[in-house]
Amino acid sequence: MMGWPNHTFSSDFTLLGLFSSSPTSLVFYSLIFVIFIMSVTENAFMILLICSDSRLHTPMYFLLRHLSVMDILHVSNIVPKMVTDFLSGSRTISLAGCGFQVFLSLTLLGGECLLLAAMSYDRYVAICHPLRYPILMKEYASALMAGGSWLVGAFNSTVHTAYTLQFPFCGSRAIDHFFCEVPAMLKLSCVDTTRYEQGVYVSGMIFLLIPFSLISASYGQIVLTVLQMKSSEARKRSFSTCSFHMIVVLMYYGPFIFTYMRPKSYHTPGQDKFLAIFYTILTPSLNPIIYSFRNQDVLAAMKNMLKSKFLHEK
Repeated sequence: MMGWPNHTFSSDFTLLGLFSSSPTSLVFYSLIFVIFIMSVTENAFMILLICSDSRLHTPMYFLLRHLSVMDILHVSNIVPKMVTDFLSGSRTISLAGCGFQVFLSLTLLGGECLLLAAMSYDRYVAICHPLRYPILMKEYASALMAGGSWLVGAFNSTVHTAYTLQFPFCGSRAIDHFFCEVPAMLKLSCVDTTRYEQGVYVSGMIFLLIPFSLISASYGQIVLTVLQMKSSEARKRSFSTCSFHMIVVLMYYGPFIFTYMRPKSYHTPGQDKFLAIFYTILTPSLNPIIYSFRNQDVLAAMKNMLKSKFLHEK
């Protein structure tokens, strides 16, 4: 660090936040906090439901449980700090705090990208090759998919966090974002980060473009299989499920790809913050609804849970 000229040695950063301080901003932050509470509640309930009902002890719901854990950690990593900063007026974050946000965020973002691809493969096998499903999706296979998502995501995050934090930050250490995100931090660096950005593109290929292509191919095959179904009701239900899944996938991958696979010079703070809302705040609240609460097995498990609780109270 001593070799870099003209940079400040202050270890704190300032997060400028999502909105400027104004009465109107309070409404937006209140809405974000409500979405945060909803997201944590929905995902926690899904974890409880999957763990308590033996009929949901299948590979699909095992992967969904890990998705819920990732979503809870993700919104908890960002929203409480963001709302607290707005209410207190103090927007500083230490170098260690910023590094932790970057590490946990990239771990969960990368892990979720791989996990969503694993979930699409699970649906592909279940619908297109139902007779081979018990063989292809054994318990160890789903455990390997989930564990691999966490481990590979954490490894990738460790590398990027270490590289990002070793860059010197000159002059203002004000991050024009609502959390410490790599593209926003790179704009503060006073050295050429072109080579590192090339590494970000490689990671983008591995964690974004390849999984997204696999998901698209899986759902494409699912649609072709559904078209061959004789029951119009089954086709309608399957199309509805696939379309909602793809909408959430596009909401997650689209902004994520647009943010992390563009050169630093093309980034604007307002645009980056708007796009980040989708993959950090909105999709964690939508995932339980789209992937779980619209599923007949989950609805039946919910009814049984409520029924048993009602009978117990009587």
